[in-house]
Amino acid sequence: MKARLVVIGAGIGGLTTAAVLARSGLDVTVLEAHVSPGGCAATYFHQGYRFDAGATLAGGFYPGGPMARVAQAAGIEAWPVRPADSAMCVHLPDGTSITRHAGDSRWEEIRSLLGAGAERFFRWQEQTADALWDLALRLLPWPPQSVGQMGATLASGMPWLFSQAALSWPALGLDAFRPVAAHLAGASERLRLLVDGQLLISAQATSQHANALYGAAALDLPRRGVVHLAGGIGAIAETLVDAIRRHGGRVVYRQEATRIRMRAGRPEAVETKRGDVFPADLVFANLTPWNAAELLGEDLPPALRRLGPLPPDAWGAFVVYVGLDGASLPEGLPLHQQIIRRRPLGEGNSVFASLSPAWDARRAPPGHRALTLSTHTRLADWWRMAEQDRPAYEAQKAAMTEKLLAAAEAAIPGLRRSARLVLPGTPLTFQRFTRRKSGWVGGFPQTGLLRTHGPRLGPNLWLVGDSIFPGQSIAAVALGGLSVAQMVSRRLKTIEETTNLGEKESIP
Repeated sequence: MKARLVVIGAGIGGLTTAAVLARSGLDVTVLEAHVSPGGCAATYFHQGYRFDAGATLAGGFYPGGPMARVAQAAGIEAWPVRPADSAMCVHLPDGTSITRHAGDSRWEEIRSLLGAGAERFFRWQEQTADALWDLALRLLPWPPQSVGQMGATLASGMPWLFSQAALSWPALGLDAFRPVAAHLAGASERLRLLVDGQLLISAQATSQHANALYGAAALDLPRRGVVHLAGGIGAIAETLVDAIRRHGGRVVYRQEATRIRMRAGRPEAVETKRGDVFPADLVFANLTPWNAAELLGEDLPPALRRLGPLPPDAWGAFVVYVGLDGASLPEGLPLHQQIIRRRPLGEGNSVFASLSPAWDARRAPPGHRALTLSTHTRLADWWRMAEQDRPAYEAQKAAMTEKLLAAAEAAIPGLRRSARLVLPGTPLTFQRFTRRKSGWVGGFPQTGLLRTHGPRLGPNLWLVGDSIFPGQSIAAVALGGLSVAQMVSRRLKTIEETTNLGEKESIP
């Protein structure tokens, strides 16, 4: 009998795991509460526009990179992507605009615009990122959750360490325990602002707090190159859904999981809000640890018993979706722009803007464009206002909407004049549509190398998504899903060779 696998949530991590395991011939079912896949990396339709719901920046599609590895493992011939000439344009408060290029032309701009020490910083960052991405692509189990996983990590990690001729071991060791800011001593405020703004969107923490090793890898997205997707960012999830179905798996929408039913410490079924029951030998929760804990109730495994409240530094997102008349937009406008207005970053003081390509007729009515604006925001105040002072909540939503539009207009002239549709979204919106606890997005702020949750929650019970290593971003989440799929696949193969699956062996 085939092992029955149920994946809860059609985010990129869960879909990657499902696609790889379905290709190996397993019985795979993905349950999704919404009407379309992608989660925080979905594209939704409203009044003729297709808006990217949360994630708008897609990287990792270079040869040999994370998304190429996923495509190979999932049997995807090609992703529906178009390479971008540049990753984004970053606007600083003093009026400086810096284009994040992938090619060698980046060095001239770094030297001329960012002051003394900038080239030294980015040389360190790129060398360290090369090493860290090489390590991540080895799909090591991190953090190790068993003696066997510790052995596997050491077996692959030690050869990697000895291969790093460009980096000294003491420096790597120091960077494992210090923040990115350790490499910004004497740097100009312009460089610090650029680095902090980029780290906030890629590591959920600024240079004073972001771990140096993780931060170096997170800052590498522009150099590795980004892509645009026909139809929006949701095309990644749709491509994975097609792969799952092509390999015999199922993706079922409007099926919100309400309980993971356990027996003797192992999952036996997933129950849904519609009253359906999906038998399961293995369950993969493409959820935050807090959401997974709610589905398990009194059957919490040890890995989830000491969760406590959400981390106090967890971020939410405030987003404004704008439908634009494209006729008034300047030609050659960068599709991705970050506008940094002042410190502290977030709360409308730093805004990320992503505009649909003019060539993508699927994203908007003829002559129009779809725009997503977002800023980091703290969760607690939104929930307090929503529960205790609804007029204050609505007033804050209106004020934040205006703040984001004003910031974005500095980079997109005539924005408010050409806006035909303006839809704001708060953390409450994100909880409603993605089911993520309190609307938390982006995963754990990467302040330490151990600040991820282990993927194995218990026997036959796994976690995927941005809470496990290597964390947030589409490429990182996909890589985490691939790593879990390969761990499970190897163990299943071993069990099939030694015992009958009907004996309910667990998958360590």
